[in-house]
Amino acid sequence: MRRQFRLSAACAACFVVVLLGLPLLNYFAPGLMAVRVGGFTLSWLVLGVLFFPFVWVISGVFIRKSLRMESEEAEGALAENRKRASRRP
Repeated sequence: MRRQFRLSAACAACFVVVLLGLPLLNYFAPGLMAVRVGGFTLSWLVLGVLFFPFVWVISGVFIRKSLRMESEEAEGALAENRKRASRRP
C-alpha cells in the first residue's frame, strides 16, 4: 500500500511540476517561450503538442509499475497461503 502511494505521489508531483511550470516559464522567461519551433511558439508547442504525450507517458509508467506491484503482492499472498496450507496437518 505504501509503495502504491509513493508511486501515485511521484506521478502526481511530476504532473503538477509540468502543469505549473508552463505558466511560470511564460511569466519568468517570455523570450524563451516566444521562440518559434516548427511554426509554433515554444509555449504552444509544449502546451498543444507535447503536453498530452507527456501525460500518456506518466500514465503508462503508473500503470506498468502499478500492475507489477499488484502481481508481486498477489504472488506474495499465494506464497503465504501455500506456506500456511503446508503447515496444517
